[in-house]
Amino acid sequence: MKLYVWTILLSVGIITSAKAQTHDLEHIYNPSANAKADIEAAEKQAAKENKHVLLQIGGNWCIWCKRFYKFVEDDPELKAAMNKGFVVYHLNYSKENKNLPILQSLGYPQRFGFPVFVVLDAKGNRLHTQNSGLLESADSYDKKKVADFLKQWSPDALSPAYYINQ
Repeated sequence: MKLYVWTILLSVGIITSAKAQTHDLEHIYNPSANAKADIEAAEKQAAKENKHVLLQIGGNWCIWCKRFYKFVEDDPELKAAMNKGFVVYHLNYSKENKNLPILQSLGYPQRFGFPVFVVLDAKGNRLHTQNSGLLESADSYDKKKVADFLKQWSPDALSPAYYINQ
C-alpha cells in the first residue's frame, strides 16, 4: 500500500513539474524569421477570424518580454482575452535582427522600450502603440491593466454599434 501511495505522489509531482515547465522563454522571438511575410500571414488570419493583430516587439534577451509572455500564458482569463481578439506575432528586435524597416513603418515603437505592443487591424493599419511600462506593477504586470488593454483594443471595442446611441 505504501508503494502505491508513493507512486501516486511521485506521478502527481512529475506531472505538476512538467506543466510548470511548458514555457520556452528562451525562444519566444525568432531572429531569423521573415517578419514581413509572417505579419502579412497574421493579417490574413486576423481577417478570416475577425481579429486584430497584436505585435509583441522585443527579444529573447529581454526579461520584461519574457515576464509578459509568461504572465499572459499562465493566466487563463488573459490568455482567453488575447486569443479571442488577436492574432499574436512576436516581432524580434535583437543584435541579430532589429527589423528596422518594419519598425520604421510602424512609427518607431522601440522608442518606448521593450516589450512594446502594436495593434494592427486586419488590413495592417496601425491602430495603437502601447508602452508596456504602463501595464507594469512592481516586478510584474498588473492583471487589470493588461485586461483593459486587451479589451480596449479588441475588434469588439471599435465596433460603431456600441457608440451610435450614446
